[in-house]
Amino acid sequence: MDSWQEAWHVRINHFPPQIGFARPNDTLAVSLTGSHCALNCAHCGGHYLNGMVAIEDADATGMTSCLISGGCDQRGRVPVTSHTALVMALRPGRILNWHVGFVDEDEMRAIAPCVDIISFDFIGDNETIREVYGLDHTVDDYTCTYAMLRRHATVIPHLTLGLRGGQFCGEYRALHTLKALGLDALVVLVFIPTPGTRYAHCQPPPLAEVADFLLAARCALPDTPIYLGCMRPGGRYRRDLDPLAVWAGVNKIVNPAPSAVRLATELGLFIKWESECCVIQRP
Repeated sequence: MDSWQEAWHVRINHFPPQIGFARPNDTLAVSLTGSHCALNCAHCGGHYLNGMVAIEDADATGMTSCLISGGCDQRGRVPVTSHTALVMALRPGRILNWHVGFVDEDEMRAIAPCVDIISFDFIGDNETIREVYGLDHTVDDYTCTYAMLRRHATVIPHLTLGLRGGQFCGEYRALHTLKALGLDALVVLVFIPTPGTRYAHCQPPPLAEVADFLLAARCALPDTPIYLGCMRPGGRYRRDLDPLAVWAGVNKIVNPAPSAVRLATELGLFIKWESECCVIQRP
């Protein structure tokens, strides 16, 4: 049995014949820091904060959920307690998904009443942490923070493949560390070369490497939902990647390419369309 057959066998034996396709139009992305971030990371440079609404201007009317995020300080921490009253005003009737960075346990306790889910970026290579984020943290720090957060909320780890300028560095270590620690779901992202950043000249990781990782993740985590998240290259890359992800046995794809939707239909999978962040599960 080759790796594709093995992954598909795992998928059909551990999950119903259904796939989620999400267009997160009903989740409002909110930044606690506006467009400011102290890190100027090599892959982002604060670019993606510009697509969020500043907490002071957030109006979640008509939205069913919010992503509470923002830039980090020089220690990699999102100032999660900086606008507690404004965040609480967004909470009634909505699910709140947080990006928190390296918060400490006291901060986590303080925001726990308005946390439903935490999305936590997990890194498996010390050099990548230093080069991309400019932080002195180690993989052990990520491991300890992840374990602490799980004591207070549902935590969905995110792995960005090729984060170090398109190179795989520590992704498999991260996968096996998370398997040992335990996880409720895994979100897989793919490095995007972003104009104006230090990695703007780089290329995304080869499709074959990404596909191999998805296959390995499916087999390593037979009972764990795996999602292909929104942060991945578009255009031809996405058109080619998304069907591979379906074949590899992922459970959900955000903003799927039409080619993936067609393949899912051909494979007889029931398609469940969703309208929120992929980590949000509703009946």
